[in-house]
Amino acid sequence: MDAFIDALNSLGQGFMNLTWEAAVMILIGCVLLYLGIGRKIEPLLLVPIGFGVVLGNLPLANLGAQDQGGVINLLYTAGILTEIFPVLLFLGLGAMIDFGPMLANPVVLIFGAAGQFGIFITLLLALGLGFVEQEAVSIAVIGACDGPTAIYVTSKYARELLPAVSIAAYSYMALVPIIQPPIMRGMTTRKERETPMAAGEKQVSQRVKVLFPIIAGIATILIAPMGAPLMGMLMLGNLLKESGVVGRLVDVSQNTIANLVTLLLGLCIGASMLGGNFLTWDTLLVFALGFIAISMDTVFGMLLGKLMRVLSKGKINPLLGAAGTSAFPMSARVVQKEGQRANPRNFLLWHAIGANTGGQIGSVMAAAVMLAVLSGLGIGPLA
Repeated sequence: MDAFIDALNSLGQGFMNLTWEAAVMILIGCVLLYLGIGRKIEPLLLVPIGFGVVLGNLPLANLGAQDQGGVINLLYTAGILTEIFPVLLFLGLGAMIDFGPMLANPVVLIFGAAGQFGIFITLLLALGLGFVEQEAVSIAVIGACDGPTAIYVTSKYARELLPAVSIAAYSYMALVPIIQPPIMRGMTTRKERETPMAAGEKQVSQRVKVLFPIIAGIATILIAPMGAPLMGMLMLGNLLKESGVVGRLVDVSQNTIANLVTLLLGLCIGASMLGGNFLTWDTLLVFALGFIAISMDTVFGMLLGKLMRVLSKGKINPLLGAAGTSAFPMSARVVQKEGQRANPRNFLLWHAIGANTGGQIGSVMAAAVMLAVLSGLGIGPLA
């Protein structure tokens, strides 16, 4: 009878231990679930993240990413803090990417470089606001619009910011279709957006496609070795795809590995967003700076697009500049949509995909450069 009474008394303890911070975070998790399920905004990212937020903030459940011994804590420690999840995700991403459009029109690679300017502007802003170097670099990498890269850098140098940086990176990546169009329309005239570009795809030989990940992998890692794990796995995944001889490995990389890691990564990120340490002024600053970073990426990409339109005597649509971020393939789809809104007969997707894949390489290179600078200055991870 005493055991039965104790069991009855334990019921409802969760409600009694629910703090207002945890309640707010659970509400935020439900909003993310609504965006993913109800609005179908990047559901592969927002559904596991949203449910992870809900689980992580339920009191006494031991499902927070920081709850020692909990099942999600084990996944968080083994997959995120060791950087395994971001690296494996890049393997899957490489197996999905087709560098053909970029190789057929190498000039679009320059948009991938311009799409990283927001990172360095945000780095200066973060330093000006009082963040230490390791934190400032981690926040700035949100501008890469690349969740795995942001997680990789932050897990190495500023783990206390990992929840805020991760959710900001993935949220803004998912919200690219909302963030970019107003900037694109505000910086261009309708005539510029109507600029037609040839819809025909230029053929790239299979030999070139096979050689590219090998040569690019060697060259980029020699230039920026701090980004070797990400760049190496990206190029390995692409080599598997283009080689044409390891179909089963390609299928595993594209589907099993990519989907499983996306699920576990999203769950761990969400479960790390605990009300007590997430609802802080620094978190709000991280989100604000992340928004500035991604917006500035788009702005500088568009400025380069307008310049390229002038230099090409009207042959390049400036909207391509917005595809220079590494939000693949969201940015490319946004460019296509905005181009067809101005001119229904316009076809920009093939060109935009080239710029978008260039941005994927550019984001890893930008992160590697900043890590190399920190290393050169003798600045190590925060204790």
